[in-house]
Amino acid sequence: MKISVLDQSPAAQGKSQHLAIQESLAIARHCDQLGYHRYWVSEHHNSDSIVGTAPEVLMAAVAATTARIRIGSAGVMLPHYSALKVAEQFRVLEAIAPGRIDLGVGRAPGSDRATAFALNPHQNAAEEFPQQVLDLQSWVSGTPLPTGHAFKEIKAHPLGPTSPELWILGSSDYGAQLAAYLGLPYAYAYFFTEGRGTEQALELYRRLYRPSERYPDAQATICVWALAAETEAEARRQLMTREHWRVGFEKGQRTPLVSPEYAEAAFVGYTDTERATIESLRGKAIVGTASQVAARLHALAATFALDEIVINTWTHDPRTRHRSYELLAMEFGLVGAV
Repeated sequence: MKISVLDQSPAAQGKSQHLAIQESLAIARHCDQLGYHRYWVSEHHNSDSIVGTAPEVLMAAVAATTARIRIGSAGVMLPHYSALKVAEQFRVLEAIAPGRIDLGVGRAPGSDRATAFALNPHQNAAEEFPQQVLDLQSWVSGTPLPTGHAFKEIKAHPLGPTSPELWILGSSDYGAQLAAYLGLPYAYAYFFTEGRGTEQALELYRRLYRPSERYPDAQATICVWALAAETEAEARRQLMTREHWRVGFEKGQRTPLVSPEYAEAAFVGYTDTERATIESLRGKAIVGTASQVAARLHALAATFALDEIVINTWTHDPRTRHRSYELLAMEFGLVGAV
């Protein structure tokens, strides 16, 4: 089974946000050396929790400082932008790292309504998503747009012998059905829905899949949140950082990640509802030793018939995140793990 990484550039309490971007570059180089298959970066706006706002820029730096790992967006929130401009950006990325670029696109705003409006004042942009994907698919692959298309004579440069892989991202049936109709790979945000809807989305995707020239067979993955440590107790302690964040998230707060010590001290002040939220998270969290986490991931892969899983990990201390990826690389026998 292939193992990949989703990095959201999480910010940490007491540290400048620019360090989160530098840490994204460091973890990308680390995972490249460890032997992970892909390294995807996300797009969020107006958040003090997740500060990766420009995946195409971050990908360029990752592409220039890694050797073999695939690099992608998870994703570009396409309704904010011109499909042509996104295609041009990713054609440039493909020129920087030929054969290593994934272009994952989503329809969600990755922000609140006001921020989405600030990014693109066109209020019905999300309704144009399917047509945007069709245009993007042609421009990014270098194939002509249909006869009669208003932009048929326009090309996305630079052209080359390879082109990015286009993925549809989603956390609902909508993205699954669109990916199936267009014959494109599909990634489901398992960590975002805590697993709800995964089986239905993947079943729809596979049942409705229409083979395309580049992707004759359906290609699916899921993105999960997971953390490995030397002991289960230490992994559970590190999980407190995400627990604290989740309590704030439920109240509409988007705050930087706190240390496990801070989160543990805050626990005593939680309401019964907030404690119930944490208990639910603890029951579903994929945390523990590397063997425990790997067993859960293998079980998910078997349940959903997957040959690849993408792992997202948040920690206050970047060294803990580095170690988690190291432990899992060794457990899965990745080629660069030592």
